[in-house]
Amino acid sequence: MNILLLEDDLILSAELCRFLESNNFTCDKIYDGETFLRQIKNNTYDLYLLDINVPKINGLDVCQTIRSFDKNTPIIIISAYGDISDKKDAFTRLADDYLVKPFQFEELLLRMNSLLRRKAPSDSSDQDILRVDDLIINKTEQKVYRGGTEITLTLKEFQLLVYLAEAQGRTVSKQQITEHVWEHNFNTNTNTVEVYINFLRKKIDKDFKIKLIHTRSGFGYYLSPL
Repeated sequence: MNILLLEDDLILSAELCRFLESNNFTCDKIYDGETFLRQIKNNTYDLYLLDINVPKINGLDVCQTIRSFDKNTPIIIISAYGDISDKKDAFTRLADDYLVKPFQFEELLLRMNSLLRRKAPSDSSDQDILRVDDLIINKTEQKVYRGGTEITLTLKEFQLLVYLAEAQGRTVSKQQITEHVWEHNFNTNTNTVEVYINFLRKKIDKDFKIKLIHTRSGFGYYLSPL
């Protein structure tokens, strides 16, 4: 299980990660909210631990941002703020649990294991979830989300998007697309691929500042936030 910790207290952060690693977790440490959000764009974690009072972007805003595109990964707030108003704010932003500092590491471990057990039965395996920036593709359920909003695709649009995502930023040619998505069921001299790329752009990119579907002139297409 991979844990991502947002905590700017260097001593507590190091001690907590050592404890988690001694209990068979892996733990990455991040000290500010801005770096934390960049980290989760290209890495998959099983649970997030968020302190509230951290530099740049506070933990509650980080929690809210995560929930805009990821409804399932458990989030535990760990904070010195113990007022009911603070807890209410955290749960309003869809945190799963709230633990007030100072706390015993063993209690945190119990709460983490409880959340992970509840998540496990309905959670798809990592290989069934594809992520590109804020785009999430659930291959098992054949669902697509961007910025937390579900996007409805036809079967061929979905298959084309999955193929582009699985290329992990590499350019794929029109010929490769026809082989994998259409299995040569049409003449490659037609503009079918271009038409479906345009369909995807209207649904995936049109309403978003960052464009994900790109054309490499003379070579093909690729999916990337860059």
